[in-house]
Amino acid sequence: MSNLYFDSNSNAFELPGARPHYIPDRPGQVDHIFLDLVLNIPKQRFSGTCQIQLTPVRAGITQLQLDAMQLNIKGVEVNNQPQAFHADGETLTIELSDPTSPETPLVLKIDYSVKQPRRGLYFVAPTEAEPDKPTQVWTQGEDEDSRFWFPCFDYPGQLATSEIRVRVPQDFLAISNGELLSRQEEGEEAIYHWKQAQVHPTYLMTLAVGRFAEIRDEWHGKPITYYVERDRVDDGKRTMGKTPRMVEFFSNAFGYDYPYPKYAQVCVADFIFGGMENTSTTLLTDRCLLDERAAIDNERSESLVAHELAHQWFGDLLVIEHWSQAWIKEGMASYAEVLWTEYEYGHDAGAYYLLQEARSYLDEDKRRYRRPIVTNVYREPIELYDRHLYEKGACVYHMLRCELGEALFFKAIAHFVNQNAHATVGTVDLLRAISEATGRNLQGLFDQYVFRGGHPDFEVSYSWDKEGNIAKVTVKQTQAKEGNTLYDRNLFDLNVPIAFGYEDDTAQRFNLHLCEPEQTFYFGLPQKPSYVTFDVGNTVLKTLKLKYPLPNLIAQLTQDDDPISRIYAAEALAKEGSLQAVEALTKALKCEPFWGVRVEIAGQLSKINLDQAFDGLLAGLQDENSRVRRAVVNGLAKVKTRASYKAVKSILKQGDASYLVEAAAAKALGVIAAKLPDGKPKPKKAIARLKTVLDTKAGWNEVVRLGAIAGLSQFKTEVTALDLILDYTDVRVPQSLRLGAIRALGTVSTGQSPADVERALTRLEQLAREDFFLTQRSVVVALKSMETSGAIAILQGIAEQATDGRIVRVAEEAIEAVEKTLGTDKAVTGLRRELEKMKKLNRDLLSRLEALEAKSAKS
Repeated sequence: MSNLYFDSNSNAFELPGARPHYIPDRPGQVDHIFLDLVLNIPKQRFSGTCQIQLTPVRAGITQLQLDAMQLNIKGVEVNNQPQAFHADGETLTIELSDPTSPETPLVLKIDYSVKQPRRGLYFVAPTEAEPDKPTQVWTQGEDEDSRFWFPCFDYPGQLATSEIRVRVPQDFLAISNGELLSRQEEGEEAIYHWKQAQVHPTYLMTLAVGRFAEIRDEWHGKPITYYVERDRVDDGKRTMGKTPRMVEFFSNAFGYDYPYPKYAQVCVADFIFGGMENTSTTLLTDRCLLDERAAIDNERSESLVAHELAHQWFGDLLVIEHWSQAWIKEGMASYAEVLWTEYEYGHDAGAYYLLQEARSYLDEDKRRYRRPIVTNVYREPIELYDRHLYEKGACVYHMLRCELGEALFFKAIAHFVNQNAHATVGTVDLLRAISEATGRNLQGLFDQYVFRGGHPDFEVSYSWDKEGNIAKVTVKQTQAKEGNTLYDRNLFDLNVPIAFGYEDDTAQRFNLHLCEPEQTFYFGLPQKPSYVTFDVGNTVLKTLKLKYPLPNLIAQLTQDDDPISRIYAAEALAKEGSLQAVEALTKALKCEPFWGVRVEIAGQLSKINLDQAFDGLLAGLQDENSRVRRAVVNGLAKVKTRASYKAVKSILKQGDASYLVEAAAAKALGVIAAKLPDGKPKPKKAIARLKTVLDTKAGWNEVVRLGAIAGLSQFKTEVTALDLILDYTDVRVPQSLRLGAIRALGTVSTGQSPADVERALTRLEQLAREDFFLTQRSVVVALKSMETSGAIAILQGIAEQATDGRIVRVAEEAIEAVEKTLGTDKAVTGLRRELEKMKKLNRDLLSRLEALEAKSAKS
């Protein structure tokens, strides 16, 4: 139903089966949860008791229903008295022998066990294929997976204190929420007892067990600890060492000191997310750990650390009242990445980071679906965890900051945090806090950007009337419907700053009130401006096309103080595409002071089909910043000439200080060689070079070899490339490289012979049976890019059998994508063929079964 909000994107967020979700009724207030567990790590099972102290809110309740997925419930007591119960694998129903009385607490004690849990609590161990994998146990509760490892009222609105006591082998550490009350040794085992004294929801309860090294730090006397495998201590310090400074920064920014007795970060293997902000104890993927060389490109790890830390305020101290409100925490944690980047690396770096956040959301809005940030219509809460929630949410917080100004924005945030600490919040509470702290009513902004989908698409043109010294600026909202005389919900009503810059480095600033499909403004100015900056400071989430005279764009690129404005000028110059534009971009690539703008200039030069553009781009390979060099390599991949091939081959041969530059070069080599019109170099020669990379470039997170796999995937008619990629889907291949090979199977198969496409499909069908989340996701990505109805059949099987809602959703979206690629007729015909194959297989199996039964009867 997303097209009710905007007609410009027909893809629906709400898939069949979506329905409105509300905060559930509650029988009472959960005051405390106490888990007493014994882990059997070799057999991947555990047992124990869960005690829940519950204060009923009303009289006469005779039945309690708890979430308990796939738990073996052995017995239930209430106030030490055995109770009748029923467990159906999803819900534990307790029949109370005595009806409840208001404010008379109940203590529920549930004896249970779990064998090889599928979700919630994960056992990681070495295997024959992966003998070096560490032995670990860790939990993941968000969204509603805590019910898979202990019985609970599993929704965010129930806040309680918690306690976890766990028995593990003595050489293991066990880390959980809150403070460590005790560690006792009994024989060859150790018993850890942790207590979380501040209230929090069930999805933030955690446990992590492993043979970790503990790295100790502190902030104002509070322990700041990092846990990594024992051979990764230096990487742990390198990756998380800024945490105390971050704690100080966010304590000041949010106007509330870090609220818990300690902050731990535990890096675990096979983690299905980047990180999870469990109260006082964040879990991080061990893929974030940086070696010395990887630290050159430290783009995501530091941001990940900042993001999860910010959640200790937004998400843990302030808990969302319902999943539909998750943007409050995820949007702010994402914006905290921007705030930290700005603080640590300067204004320009922060502004550029925010632009990347906006682009990430805009890409999802364009290619996937459009939805309001706040919606309660979904199938599973995890579906909400998308780029609308994170990146668009971050952009909305930035708009609030620009609308209120620095002082009032941070005053409002501090008021919001202090007013709602250790309680649940919704969007209305944020609006109320802003109003109380600043006197501003920002309901209109929320109505446009939070409670409905979309954003304005601005097209801005400028001209100068030298007779009257008048600047004419016309602004169109191109997303609006033409000829609609009624109130158009596609229109935005915004105040946007504009500035006119002069050669003497001065500027005049004005505000535009934009509320119509097309508006023209006239400005009497003392002299002709050199450049025009629309939306000074990038204050609103939008797309923007500039239609300015070439001299003004060149001046904007070289003179404007705003890095985002310079980027918009570079984009407009590339569209203009003249030799003069190329010369301006080439010069700017050498002289531009900020690396982020140089990255963008490299990308724009690669779009211009002129020899001079290639020459200008090539000079960027000498840039001191690895991110710029990588952008140049990515740009060379788009040029697809023998000269560009030679350039990227040289990088692979000579190497680069940056893993990611080498990875980009490996991919670019394949992209270029697969598309060169004269077939030189021959594909076999390029494939052999990429095989050499695979044989010799193992390293951090396998990023360079992943680049080679991506390069191989471009040889869509070469069976040698397919064979190599198939080899790297073997279970003995390092996980990250294997996952990349699985994803590449889809791309490389699109030009292969029918028999080889069938080989790829057969392998993907085998891989689809693996239950590891990241493997399933990679299989879906591969199938989505295939152009055969056989992919649809496998995807349908995944969608029907997967237990994880995220996998179900992406599989269903992939089915739609493949059907769209094939066209309805081909898809239906192909499915009929697949159905006939399955029928024949069933007939053959039935015949064999009947033959076996006949033999059995004779014997």
